[in-house]
Amino acid sequence: MSPTVPSTWDPAGPAPSKEQFYKDVYEQVAAVLDPSLPTSANLANVSAVVYWALNDPPVSRQVNWVGFYLNERYYPASSNELLSTSLKPELLLGPFQGRVACTKIKLGVGVCGTAAAEKKTVIVPNVHEFPGHIACDSASESEIVVPLLLRGDDGSVTGVIGVFDFDCLAVNGFDEEDKHGIERIADLVVSSCKWKL
Repeated sequence: MSPTVPSTWDPAGPAPSKEQFYKDVYEQVAAVLDPSLPTSANLANVSAVVYWALNDPPVSRQVNWVGFYLNERYYPASSNELLSTSLKPELLLGPFQGRVACTKIKLGVGVCGTAAAEKKTVIVPNVHEFPGHIACDSASESEIVVPLLLRGDDGSVTGVIGVFDFDCLAVNGFDEEDKHGIERIADLVVSSCKWKL
């Protein structure tokens, strides 16, 4: 059993409900997030916790990629300069679990760029039907992308730090329950990490 899977899950038993799954994974993510660490270390651990929780028995969801793309304005780099010469910021590859991925995505392009530009979660039941889909892994069939949103004191969105991206080997791999669970985790990540503001 993976050390990231809550001990209450029996690998030989039935999978927990999605509600219970995301509650347990939220607690695991909260346990590994450490505000004293660099953001990249936290994002790497979050990617690992979620990826393996989705793929280890008894859940085994056929998720083939979990990770982050970060708006270059907030990218945890040593320089305050933008990393590209584009007038419009791009999303840059951050920590992830899965196969090699695209390194830059323009805002408004593909599923990740669309979620960032629209500041809302995008669920794609079949990536082959999404206009402008960027195929980093040709085996992916469905995707969900949750934006990492900065919020003001009144709760209004003041910026998009990046996105939390998930690919699945099955069509219809994600639904509204996944959306709710991943959005809670994304909010926890935003509030627990140090961002270059």
